[in-house]
Amino acid sequence: MISYPSRHCTVELQALPSRIGQVRRIVSAQLRYWHLDPLIDRASLGVTELLSNVHRHAQPDKTCTVEIELLLDRLMVSVRDGDPRMPVVEDPHDIAPMATCGRGLAMVAAMSESWGVRPDGESGKVVWFTLPTSAPVMTAPSLRTRRGAQEKPARRFAEVGAPTDGLRPDHAPARSAVAG
Repeated sequence: MISYPSRHCTVELQALPSRIGQVRRIVSAQLRYWHLDPLIDRASLGVTELLSNVHRHAQPDKTCTVEIELLLDRLMVSVRDGDPRMPVVEDPHDIAPMATCGRGLAMVAAMSESWGVRPDGESGKVVWFTLPTSAPVMTAPSLRTRRGAQEKPARRFAEVGAPTDGLRPDHAPARSAVAG
């Protein structure tokens, strides 16, 4: 299931490698819709790491929910799964230099504003991270701007929402054809 209110996006899935790529594309499309293009790389990296952890470690199944929420001054990304075991951040000195796992949560911590984990009921947890949205959005100049037309300022995240005049928004949110 995928839902897209104006400031919230939820994707339920099995954390399988093919689904992780789909969720990364959904997150990227939603951030473009919210005019938060500068956050796409970090949000995609973070959600990939959290979903990879679900795929690798969650028991008894790989069912999880990814939520991205646009708050006043930050983007919150969270992954909820049904495994109550809390993740452990490995000490970088304990990880072999050529190891292919063990650095994911350290990367999430390094690229995010904040992150954490909390229990979710009696049999699950939520791992989350935040990214600041207050950085100015950089856009490439359009052809019209180069010809001398006045440039329209980029809409800030607080200005993006459901249209009040009943017309369609400038961009439609991403949709997936995959049931999930």
